[in-house]
Amino acid sequence: MAATRLIALHINKGKTVAQCLRDRTDYAQNPEKTAKGELVTGYQCDPMTVDEEFLLSKRQYQHITGKQQKHDVIAYQIRQSFKPGEITPEEANQVGYELAERFTKGKHAFIVATHTDRAHIHNHIIFNSTTLDCAHKFKDFYYSGLAIQRLSDLICLEHGLSIIEKVPYSQRRKRTIYEKRTTYRDQIRHDIDTILKNPPTDFDAFLRKLEEMGYEVKRGKYASIKGKDQQRFVRFHSLGEGYSEEDIQAVIAGEKKHRARIKSPLAKEDRVFNLLLVIDDKIRAKGPGYQQWATNYNLKQMAKTRIFLKEHNINSMDELREKANSTSADFDRLDKELKSAEQRLVEIAALKKYIINYAKTREAYVQYRKAGYSKAFFEAHREEITLHKAAKDAFQKMGVSKLPKVKELSEEYASVLEQKKSLYAQYRLSKEEMREYQKALHNTEVFFDLSNNVELETKRERDSTIVSMNHQNEH
Repeated sequence: MAATRLIALHINKGKTVAQCLRDRTDYAQNPEKTAKGELVTGYQCDPMTVDEEFLLSKRQYQHITGKQQKHDVIAYQIRQSFKPGEITPEEANQVGYELAERFTKGKHAFIVATHTDRAHIHNHIIFNSTTLDCAHKFKDFYYSGLAIQRLSDLICLEHGLSIIEKVPYSQRRKRTIYEKRTTYRDQIRHDIDTILKNPPTDFDAFLRKLEEMGYEVKRGKYASIKGKDQQRFVRFHSLGEGYSEEDIQAVIAGEKKHRARIKSPLAKEDRVFNLLLVIDDKIRAKGPGYQQWATNYNLKQMAKTRIFLKEHNINSMDELREKANSTSADFDRLDKELKSAEQRLVEIAALKKYIINYAKTREAYVQYRKAGYSKAFFEAHREEITLHKAAKDAFQKMGVSKLPKVKELSEEYASVLEQKKSLYAQYRLSKEEMREYQKALHNTEVFFDLSNNVELETKRERDSTIVSMNHQNEH
């Protein structure tokens, strides 16, 4: 698991660019924090002279482009912190190097310094704001911090590490909330639970057992008890449901069963099968057979699918299949509506053409009919008569009994065309969404199928080895 943060490094007041670069890079490469510099790596620069190389590229940028630096951002730093005990310093440095190279697309020089002076291993990644060709500057785009976190999660999964799960705001722990301490009443309830596991013969025997455990008991209309360090007596009914005198006496008499008031340590969402956790466990299970699995399947592809499932809050195969089916159904519906709109546009265009031809050639056809369908008249007006007949045949095939007005058809065409544009925008989004879910479903099913095959093969090999060893021992 790695938490990330992108920080713009500015020019400090009263200092030069060279001084600021040297201060930032020197802190990152502090020998006491980086195992005497062994945990420092560089890309397209020497960590020993990184500040001078960054400064030289900025001067070349001014010479090539003729532009002066408008802003005081001289470099950028990515802080990447890992979960304690989950990663070695060497692997953390490698993960940081991959993150920097893929985020900058290899266009910016950088150094990665892994610090081990804290309980959690963390990287200080400093990359130059000027590109390697000294012709451009890095643009800190909107949501760049989220892009880095997503890329970091992807790389962590590829290395078999855990990632940070998104927690709903209502379930997040605030810094002002601390672990609930055990109260006197909690201790009393716990001791009552212990006694009622083997209920005594009567209520007086129950009170005597409490006295034996160190409690002071006050008998009367309402019995109450007080622990060694308590200041006041506590009545049983104030302990909550299941701990009143009536409840305890009913348990002793065998009329009801006592249920301890113990909250489950697992939250509701933790008790539900979580697809993401199962995938994480399988990815990190680098035991026997892992190499075979990694050879047959693209781990990077599965890591991308894992990020997709996380972002879309998919926690089970049933949910994934349901989303894949629903997005496919939505796509099919939009596809049919889009084809229907396109077909209607073709029909309207054709109908308009036939109506116009019919109107233009109607007079010639009327004269042809009055001439008794004369061959000589037909040859003289062949084109008009042919167009008129074609229009009449088309109307008959279309089932048009009353010709609509061309203006109405034009208005309908414009309306359907607008509808088609809207449908096409939805169609493209739906198609992409359907493909993403279908790909995620396919990748996940293949992933589990291959993983289970590897586990089964590993189990068979282990069982075969045990049988072979037992057979040798017998002889």
